[in-house]
Amino acid sequence: MINMLFSYCCGLLALLFSLGLTAQPLFDSHLHYSAEDAQRFTPHEILQLLDKNAIPYAAVTGTPASHVSSLYHLAPERIVPLLGLYRHSDEKSSWTKDKSIIPYLKKELARGYWQGIGELHLFADDRHSKVFNKVIALASEWQLPLLIHGDPAVIDKLYEIAPEQPVVWAHAGTFPYPELVSDYLRRYPNLSIDLSMRDKRIAPDGIINDDWYELFVTYPDRVMIGVDTFSTTRWQLFNSAVGTIRNWLAQLPDEIALQIAFVNAAKLYKKPLIFKGDAATKDAIQ
Repeated sequence: MINMLFSYCCGLLALLFSLGLTAQPLFDSHLHYSAEDAQRFTPHEILQLLDKNAIPYAAVTGTPASHVSSLYHLAPERIVPLLGLYRHSDEKSSWTKDKSIIPYLKKELARGYWQGIGELHLFADDRHSKVFNKVIALASEWQLPLLIHGDPAVIDKLYEIAPEQPVVWAHAGTFPYPELVSDYLRRYPNLSIDLSMRDKRIAPDGIINDDWYELFVTYPDRVMIGVDTFSTTRWQLFNSAVGTIRNWLAQLPDEIALQIAFVNAAKLYKKPLIFKGDAATKDAIQ
């Protein structure tokens, strides 16, 4: 197993260098591969897009989950499969009241390869849902991170129920103000954020905002990047979206940019660290 892992890491590094890429590798922590996407992009084409953008690892969810499963089984070393609860797109707004979600979730988790649960969409009024409570319990039982798209009150309720639960707060929350986000990161040590779809807030006109810069240097180990391919159009614009992320990452100190771009997600999802930099940079993020 160790030899296989070593060979895989060497292969990824060879891939990055063979492509002539000067950028550090990225770990995309928020992608979707759903039924509509699968009609336009095969799993092989998705992997080619990741290759082109120097993305060795990606956390992927989708509706239904079977498409993510297909992508994962094609490249299990690269894809972190997140179990989406929606069997159909209309369940996005109704799942918190649907008790059939729980036996479905248990059946899928028993397959043994899911590495996270989400993206879960719910807002303040849904935070007392018994279904949500049971999803939290199953995530804790299986020791899986939750990807949550929700209000601050949802995060408060979740940590009232399960203080040790790892959570990725999608899009830096529904109210993505650096001061509020910083407050929540301070309150809950097992909370991380992904920055998907927040590039215009982070770097208006391409220049990183001072308040976001301060948040990143204060909590460099709690932040991740993601493109969020919430629609097929987003996959079609994938290269441009990655370029936008790389632009503002390049305005951060190297060691902080590396943590946000790759290391934090790799540690959360227990993936090997892959570097393209000097020893000082590597030491800084250990």
